[in-house]
Amino acid sequence: MTSPYTLHPNVASSEGQETRYAKFRSKFTTQVVAYLFLLPAILAFALFAWLPILKSIQMSFQNVTLGGQATWVGLDNFQLMLKDPALQVVWKNSLEFTVWSLLLGYLVPVVLAILVREMRFFQGFFRVVYFLPTVVPAAIAVIIWRFIYDPDGGVLNELLAQFGIARQLWLQDASLAKPALVAVMTWSGFGTTALIYLASLQDVSQDLYEAAELDGASPLQRIIHISLPHLYPIMSLMLVLQIITVVQVFTEPFLLTNGGPGRETLTPAMHIYNRAFIRLDMGYASAWSVVMILVLLVFSAFYQYANSRLSDR
Repeated sequence: MTSPYTLHPNVASSEGQETRYAKFRSKFTTQVVAYLFLLPAILAFALFAWLPILKSIQMSFQNVTLGGQATWVGLDNFQLMLKDPALQVVWKNSLEFTVWSLLLGYLVPVVLAILVREMRFFQGFFRVVYFLPTVVPAAIAVIIWRFIYDPDGGVLNELLAQFGIARQLWLQDASLAKPALVAVMTWSGFGTTALIYLASLQDVSQDLYEAAELDGASPLQRIIHISLPHLYPIMSLMLVLQIITVVQVFTEPFLLTNGGPGRETLTPAMHIYNRAFIRLDMGYASAWSVVMILVLLVFSAFYQYANSRLSDR
């Protein structure tokens, strides 16, 4: 016998559809409002990022003059690139810059973030101190480092002289120019990365550290077994970002060495600049830009694939 309080199936189905429609409408309205707020940023990003990339891809197949006149040349720019003597030089320099950057700078922000995390007092003060180099304008930073690296009266050579070490030509010696520039890049960028690591460490429950301390764990053991495992995913991401940044480096070599001595610090970005704005060969410079984008995309995809396979194990 049917209960008098039982709804007819059609009525129940209708009410269910109305409920789903109401939820969809509410969710759709929320999403529309969110996208409307994002619209200005999306338009700006499309105008100043996506459009130049698409334009570069188009220009890489053209012979473009400074006046904007373009002639379709197909793959000629890419074929010319393969014959360019600078091709091997700039990518070799990029590889060496990357190696020096990982050796000298990759672990610096990790160590600083962990040290600040272990401090009992003045954490806020040291966060500000470590971040200060990031806010120094590039032009001011170059003046500071030129004075530090000056071969005659530079601070670094004067310091070495106190220990009886001969003066060095930091920016003029081919064997010292790359590590000297990497030191500048590390100094200017480690503050932001250290703050990212430090923010990640704030997610670790204080109870874990207190429990480890009660169990007699030393600070080094707490770092090895608590802090570092928590930072591994962030360190993996920052490794990719650091390599991508170093491959695209322009400011420090351009302002401090201008690619010298010889071509020892010439980078792909500097070569693109020289071809585009010194020789006014926009099409060829665009072809270089497209190749650099493809190299970085392939590297990122390969790294993510290898990292995911290792994580699955």
